[in-house]
Amino acid sequence: MSSEPRTAHLTAHSTLPPAIQGWKIYLADQGNSIHTVKAFVHDLELLATFLSPTRTLGSITTADLNHFLNWLQKGRGVPCSPKTLARRITSLKAFFRWLHQHAVLAHNPAEKVIQHSVLSPLPVVLTPSEVERVLEVCQKHRQSQKPDARYFALFYLLISTGIKKTECLALNLNHLELTDPTNPFLFIRYTNPQYRYKERKIPLPTDWIEGFEEYRRQYEIKDRVFPWSQRRLEYLLEDLSQEAGVDKHISFDMCRWTCALLDLQSGMEKNAIRQKLGLSKVQWREIGMKLDQLAGSFLES
Repeated sequence: MSSEPRTAHLTAHSTLPPAIQGWKIYLADQGNSIHTVKAFVHDLELLATFLSPTRTLGSITTADLNHFLNWLQKGRGVPCSPKTLARRITSLKAFFRWLHQHAVLAHNPAEKVIQHSVLSPLPVVLTPSEVERVLEVCQKHRQSQKPDARYFALFYLLISTGIKKTECLALNLNHLELTDPTNPFLFIRYTNPQYRYKERKIPLPTDWIEGFEEYRRQYEIKDRVFPWSQRRLEYLLEDLSQEAGVDKHISFDMCRWTCALLDLQSGMEKNAIRQKLGLSKVQWREIGMKLDQLAGSFLES
């Protein structure tokens, strides 16, 4: 592939369509998901329909962009939620910053556009003491008269790796590398090539292996690591909530957020957390902000 920048043939006299095409290729090259690329490109295509098709990049002003945003909210006739508006402003700012940084534009018209950041509510997470209580319940199941290590294998895996529900359901035994008990790993793989950027290698706790081997023998696991329905696994997590006396409904998503927060509080570098979760840099913007807020609220409590 040529290393020639995507802006090489763009100038201030170019129109929006070729610039948007270059932007699309650039976003894909940066490892963004197809959904992120599609959304960002669509936002810019809306701008292209709002402005005259002959308008050049260099003639677009901050006032034009503000008029465009006002049209999206009041004149287009299509509902534009606060969250969608915030993303579209982000799209404008990123696009024109890209053009300015590559010297296509002498000035960035989106720089002074006011950002309307809208964050969804903070997720509910488990406190470290609650995690310990749940793990104690898992251990009781392992040591009961009829030993059951399934709770331990599931919960400790989720709280340690932060994998998503779909990733957990898709796990096979060949995704686990346990030959070296001092350095075990979990491989997250995707059959769809569009999601290859999400593939990653996640360290496993060494003390998870023994419990997993118990579980593997008890349930004669041969292929899928958790050969049950999504609903059944959710019931197992809900059982743990009740038995541990946790006034929260433990879920896959709660375990994922808790894992990320515990990693942040342990001093893990933020980019390492992002990679561990399999998130793009664009997705990480909101996730990272929420993690910082969660960490702050824990310090205050």
